[in-house]
Amino acid sequence: MARVILVRLLAAGPTLLLVAALGFALMRLAPGGPFDLERPLDPAALASLRRVYGLDAPLWRQFLDYLLALAHGDLGPSLAWRDFTVAELFARALPVSAGIGAAALAVSWPLGIVLGLAAARRAGTGFDAGVVALASLGLTIPSFVLAPLFQLLFGLKLGWLPVGGTGGVSHFVLPVATLALPQLAAVARLTRSATREALDAPSQRTALAYGLPERVRLARAFRAARLPLISYFGPAAASVLTGSVVVETLFGLPGVGRYFVEAALDRDYTVSLGAALLAAVVVVALNLVSDVAYLVADPRARR
Repeated sequence: MARVILVRLLAAGPTLLLVAALGFALMRLAPGGPFDLERPLDPAALASLRRVYGLDAPLWRQFLDYLLALAHGDLGPSLAWRDFTVAELFARALPVSAGIGAAALAVSWPLGIVLGLAAARRAGTGFDAGVVALASLGLTIPSFVLAPLFQLLFGLKLGWLPVGGTGGVSHFVLPVATLALPQLAAVARLTRSATREALDAPSQRTALAYGLPERVRLARAFRAARLPLISYFGPAAASVLTGSVVVETLFGLPGVGRYFVEAALDRDYTVSLGAALLAAVVVVALNLVSDVAYLVADPRARR
């Protein structure tokens, strides 16, 4: 297991370096710049700003300077929010993104597992067909459609919940529901299929012939079905915890995803690249956690 962790950590370095290089190149290739305004700046002032932020240097030198600063934990200053560094912006945004992401995971995964197990137990019934249909529907509706529907129904028509902002707990109900529904659908579908496959195994049929109680058979089947769930948890949790660009933008939440969108529009190189690196770090870390959990759950994989 230690060897697997070491290999994953060694592979993380080149992965993050590639993300940094691609992000740096794509932002520079995009038209416009961080100091392009509707009313152009005076050429002398523009040259001064570019010199202060090091944008007058060759691109290769800018990239090397960025990597050197990154090696010291410095993500640089924001080019649009000029009173803040990137680290200060993320210190405010990350708790929001992580909070709604963790709440969405806490809601969707237990409920999805319960629904999946219930559907597997009642395979072929109307309940099973209903769970499969709802799971398919939850996976096909994109968040940029689901979020406005929730806002129109629960916010404007019924008036039960606010449609945006961060005033209190009620402001986070709709964003969390929007993030949780696709995860709930995916977990329910995965649990149902994996458990059903385990229940159809010859060992389970033998246990049924010997009169083993159904709840014991279901528990044993879920032990086998948990392995696909463990593999799926890493990328799923990473995508939710780093914040949804659509959800944070539509609900007006000051999370990492919203900062990333605004930074991309404003050509704020440091914030957009910092957000991409943050997402990459979270993905690598949670995939590592998922791999280790898989090895713990299935000793055969260690060989």
